[in-house]
Amino acid sequence: MALPARRASDIAFWSPFRVFDDARNRELAEFGSRFNELVDAAFGGVEPARGWTPAVTIEETDEAYVLEAELPGIKREDIHVELDGGVVHLHGETTEVERTGEVRHQTRRTGTFDYRVSLPVEVDADQVSAGLTDGVLRLHLAKATPTKPRSIEISET
Repeated sequence: MALPARRASDIAFWSPFRVFDDARNRELAEFGSRFNELVDAAFGGVEPARGWTPAVTIEETDEAYVLEAELPGIKREDIHVELDGGVVHLHGETTEVERTGEVRHQTRRTGTFDYRVSLPVEVDADQVSAGLTDGVLRLHLAKATPTKPRSIEISET
């Protein structure tokens, strides 16, 4: 004698944690909405900039910081470097090259790029130089010379 076939819907699946499913889903939804509110507050309702970050190396010598950023194929006029206090801001944009054929594979980055770094020592803004050679931007940021202690003579008044 054959047993009657059971359909999957006839079998009750028991899960001891099922009672928490609704509560967990509510908490996740609430967390997501609160997170979005925090992001909106932090960025003033403006979505944070999307883009890529170039590969950067920063070297410190006794007299300067040397920052090298890899920006292959990017024109000099499309790169912007700003120095504000001890913060170096490197940003710009590269556009996709117009192709005549169908692109089958691409790993080159296009669009906006952005990089910021705070330097631990004050930089002499008048002694900053930048050069672009073979797709590598090189910034030479001279350290500000600290004031040397000196003895002050007290005169009689």
